[in-house]
Amino acid sequence: MPVGVHAIDSGTAEIVQDLDRSRAYTLLVNGVPSSHLDLEDPAWLDFEYLRWMAAIVETHVPPEARLRVMHLGAAGCSLARHLIAVRPDSQHLAVEVDAVLAQRVREWFDLPSAPALRIRVGEARAVTEALPPGSRDVVVRDVFAGASTPVPLTTQEFSAAVRRVLRPGGLYVLNCGDVPDLAMARAEAATVAHTYPHVLVAADPAMLKGRRRGNVVIAGSTAPLAGSGLARELLGGAVPAQLWDDARVRDFARHYRPLRDATAPG
Repeated sequence: MPVGVHAIDSGTAEIVQDLDRSRAYTLLVNGVPSSHLDLEDPAWLDFEYLRWMAAIVETHVPPEARLRVMHLGAAGCSLARHLIAVRPDSQHLAVEVDAVLAQRVREWFDLPSAPALRIRVGEARAVTEALPPGSRDVVVRDVFAGASTPVPLTTQEFSAAVRRVLRPGGLYVLNCGDVPDLAMARAEAATVAHTYPHVLVAADPAMLKGRRRGNVVIAGSTAPLAGSGLARELLGGAVPAQLWDDARVRDFARHYRPLRDATAPG
C-alpha cells in the first residue's frame, strides 16, 4: 500500500495507515478525510455517517430487491464496497470528478470490478441529468470541495433531477456537512422536503443541538421511510445517532426556503 501523499488532478491524495486495524487506511483528498477502507473487511465502515447511510438504505430497500445505486462523490468507494459485501448482487455506479483519483483508488484498494462497481469520471450533476429515468433504486450524494458541497448539488433543481433518476419509491440520501448554526442543514432539509413527500434526518444528537460541527444525513423518498426499527438501530451504534421523522424535519426547516439554482448562496 503506497502510504503517503500522491498527486491527483484536483491536488493531493494522502493514504494514512490506521493504527488500530492492521490493513486499514484513511484516504484524505486535499487534506480532508474522504474514505476509510479495511482491506481485510470490505463490510467495515469506519465513518459514522456512512454507517447511518448504510442503515437507511438497508432499511428502505427490501433485502430481496436487487439494488442499483449511484454514488456521487466516489473517492475510495467505501459505501459501495460495503453494500457489495452485504448484497453481492447489487450494482453500483460511482461518479468521481477527479480522473487520476478514480484510476488510483482501483490500484490502491483492489475495489470490486464491473458490473458490481463501475467508476465514471464526470461532474456529479451532469452525470445525474444524463441518466435514464427510473434507472436507480438509491442515489447517494457525498460530494465535497473542501468542507462544503458544491452549490449546484444542493438545489431544488438538482433534487428534482435525482427524483427523475430514481424508480418509484426510490431513495435519495445525502451528507450535509455543517457548522453549529445548522443553517445549511435546514436549507438542505427544506429543499429535499419540497421535492419528496417523505423525509428523515439522522445525526449525532450533539450536532442537532448546535453544539458542534459535523455531518447531518438527510433522506427523501416518494415512499414512506422507516421509523422505530431504524431509530433503535441508529441509537445502538458506536456513535449513536438521533433519527427525526418527516414531521420533525419539516418543523426543523420551516423558516427556510428551498435552495434554487438562481438564488443559492455562492
